[in-house]
Amino acid sequence: MNIKLIVFVTSVTNNQKQGEAFTKEFESDFRPVKGDIIHDSGFHSKYHNGYEVVKVTVDYERNECYVSLSPLMLELEDIPFEEYVNHLLANGWRRLSK
Repeated sequence: MNIKLIVFVTSVTNNQKQGEAFTKEFESDFRPVKGDIIHDSGFHSKYHNGYEVVKVTVDYERNECYVSLSPLMLELEDIPFEEYVNHLLANGWRRLSK
């Protein structure tokens, strides 16, 4: 089954809001369920190592599974928004088109 992970990354600093959605695809014989913790090399270790599955949508006709992860809020700015985004992109994640 084609597993499509989806994560939303947002940041609010100095009254400036930034946000983007990203996706990464895998081929797998099993699918995540709500409550699972997903680890991926794209999740920057300075901020977090894994994210919880909050929603799973299965399309058996297309043999696809959409997995929504808990939103990532970069409120503390231990790591700049752009740095986190670049780390995701460098590790196989891609921007979702709007």
